[in-house]
Amino acid sequence: MDVKQEIEQLRSELREHNYRYYVLSDPIISDYEFDQKLKKLQLLEEKHPEFYDPNSPTLRVGGDITKNFNTVVHDFRMYSLDNSYSLEDLLDWEKRIKKLVDGDLNYTCELKYDGASISITYQDGKLLRAVTRGDGIQGDDVTVNIKTIRSVPLVLKGNDFPNRFDARGEIIIPISDFIKMNEEREDIGEEPFKNPRNTASGSLKLQDSAEVARRPLDCLIYALVAEKLPVSTQFETLQKAREWGFKVPDVAKLAGTMEEVMEFINYWDVHRHNLPYETDGVVIKVNNLQQQEELGYTAKAPRWAIAYKFKAERVATLLEKITYQVGRTGAITPVANLKPVALAGTIVKRASLHNADQIKKLDVREGDTVFVEKGGEIIPKILGVDLTKRPPNSKPTQYITNCPECNTPLIRKEGEAQHYCPNTYGCPPQIIGRIQHFISRKAMDIDGLGDETVAQLVNEKLITNYADLYNLKKEQLLPLERMAKKSVENLLQGIEKSKNIPFERVLFALGIRHVGETVAKKLARHYKSIDALQNASIEELVQVDEIGEIIAKSVVDFFQNPINTSLIERLKNAGVQLKISEEELKGQTTILQGKTFVVSGAFHKISRNELKKLIETNGGKVASSISKKTTYIVAGENMGPSKKAKAETLNIPIISEEEFLQMITNTI
Repeated sequence: MDVKQEIEQLRSELREHNYRYYVLSDPIISDYEFDQKLKKLQLLEEKHPEFYDPNSPTLRVGGDITKNFNTVVHDFRMYSLDNSYSLEDLLDWEKRIKKLVDGDLNYTCELKYDGASISITYQDGKLLRAVTRGDGIQGDDVTVNIKTIRSVPLVLKGNDFPNRFDARGEIIIPISDFIKMNEEREDIGEEPFKNPRNTASGSLKLQDSAEVARRPLDCLIYALVAEKLPVSTQFETLQKAREWGFKVPDVAKLAGTMEEVMEFINYWDVHRHNLPYETDGVVIKVNNLQQQEELGYTAKAPRWAIAYKFKAERVATLLEKITYQVGRTGAITPVANLKPVALAGTIVKRASLHNADQIKKLDVREGDTVFVEKGGEIIPKILGVDLTKRPPNSKPTQYITNCPECNTPLIRKEGEAQHYCPNTYGCPPQIIGRIQHFISRKAMDIDGLGDETVAQLVNEKLITNYADLYNLKKEQLLPLERMAKKSVENLLQGIEKSKNIPFERVLFALGIRHVGETVAKKLARHYKSIDALQNASIEELVQVDEIGEIIAKSVVDFFQNPINTSLIERLKNAGVQLKISEEELKGQTTILQGKTFVVSGAFHKISRNELKKLIETNGGKVASSISKKTTYIVAGENMGPSKKAKAETLNIPIISEEEFLQMITNTI
C-alpha cells in the first residue's frame, strides 16, 4: 500500500469510528486505539503535505486563529418561526393553512432544541462552510470552529445527496457536559457559564479554534435545504439526514391531527427534563414538502411550520425603579428596573412595561414585588403584582409628561397606545436611533460602523443625521477614542460601499414611519425612483398593492418636511442609489401589470420561487389564495382538486408553466 492509500484509508477509518462514537454512541474501538490511529495519520500528513485535505479528521483538534469572521449570505434564507402557546393557537394555524393548500395534511412533530442555529453547506458530499444564523439573510462564517465538532460530518456517507445543499441545525452543549465544564471552571477559580445555550452561541465566535475543540459542543440537525432533495416529506428528510451521517434525535413523530400533535407536546412538556439537552418547545411542520412549497413564507416565517413554546418559567422580584426610553421614532417605552433575578438561564435586570395603558392595567408601582416571565423564553415581561407585599406608603405611577432626554412635552395621538416626543430632529436618542437604523444590516449595511460608533459620532458633534456620514473625513475620525487607522479606513470604505445598496433598501433605511422592508420593496418597484415617490399623493399611494391610508399619509408627511427633502438631496449628491438601476430596469416590464396570479403545484422548467419572481419582475402580483381578484392560476403537477374546483367556480383561467412563460415573452 502506498502512502496516499494509507492516508486515505486511515481517514476513512477515523471518520467511521468518529461517526459511531459521536453520532451513534456505539464505539467499536477504545479511545486509546482511536488516538493511536489519529497520531499515525498526523505524522503521515506532516511528512506528506502534498496530500492535504481540508476535511481530514486531524483538523478537528483546531488550532487556527480567526481575528474577524467574514459575513456570508445564506444560499437559502434562515427564517424564524411563529410561536403558539395553546391548542387554540394551533387550530387557528391549521385553519389558516387549510385555506391555502389542497389535500390531507399531516405533521412532523420535532423537539425545539435550545442552542445556536447553524447552516452547514456541503458541496459534492464535503463540508464547504458553516454560517451562523445572523439576521436570517446573512451570518458569520464559522467553518473553522464547526469543523472541531465531532458530530458534524466532514465527508458524507452514501452518494444520493444533492451536489450542493444546506444542513440546518442547532449547536448545543449537553446538560451533563455543561455541569462538568462549570465544575472544572470553578476548580480553577474561573466564573461559571450562565447557561448551555449562551455558552454554545459564544463558543462559535471564539477566535481560537483549539479552544472551541475543547468545548463539549454537539450538533443536532433538523432540516435539509436544497433546490431538489431525494425525498418528498419532512419525516423522510430526517431519516435521509441520518443516512448521510448527521446526528438527528429519533424523537420526531408523525401526527395526523392536532389532537395527536398535542399528545406529543404534553408528553415532552413532562419528559423534557429527562433529555440530555435543553429544549424549550416543539416544532410542528407540514410533512409534505410540496405542500410546504405551496404554502411558502410570510416576510418573517414559513407558513408551513409553527413552534409551540412550553410554559415559561416565572419568578418574583422587586421593581426598584421605572425609567423611560426614547426610540428612533420618538416613541416612549417605560422600563421596569428590577432587582436582578435568575430566570430561564439568564440574570434579568429589566423588563418592558410597554406603555401608559399597561402600567395602569397592572397598577404597577416602584417598590412593588412583581411576577416576571420570559415571553417566548427570550424577552422578560411583567405579568402582575404581588399585592400582599405592596408597601403601605405606595403611590400610583404617574406617567411622565415630558421627554426624559430633551424635556419636550410629550404627545399621544388618538387611537395610539404610546406617547411620543415630537422633537424629531433635536432629541438625541431619536437622532442616534435614525442613523443606527440607516446603517443596519437590512438597510445600508455599513461595515465598520456599529451602534456605539454612531452614538460616539453624534456625541462628538461630527454628525447630526445620516447624510452627514457621507461627508466624514479621515482627519476627523483619527483623534477619536478606539479609532485606529485601520478602523477608520474600514469605516470610510463601508460608507463608500453603501452607495451601491439598491433603492428598495435605501428607501427602508430612510426610516419613514410604517415603511418596513416589505412596504419599501413594493413602493420602490412601483415608483422606481425617489422623485416619483416624492410627488405621489395619498390618493395615488393607496392604489399601490397593500398600501393603506396610514402608510400613505406617513409617506406624504415625510416628504412634506423640508428637512427630509434636504437630506434626500444630499444623499443624491453623495451618489446613494435613489432609483432602480438601469440594469434592474432592463429586466423589468409592465406586461403583467394589474394581473394577480396564484401559483400551485410542482414545476419542472423553473422553480416555484423563480416563477413568482418572474411575475413580480413583469409587474404582476403573486397571491397565496384564490379569490375574485385572481386573474390566472399557474398550475404545475399535482395541483389540488379544491383549488381547481374553486377556480372553475369563479371562472378563473388555469394556465400551465409553458403558457405562462409564453405570456411574458409576448405582449398580451
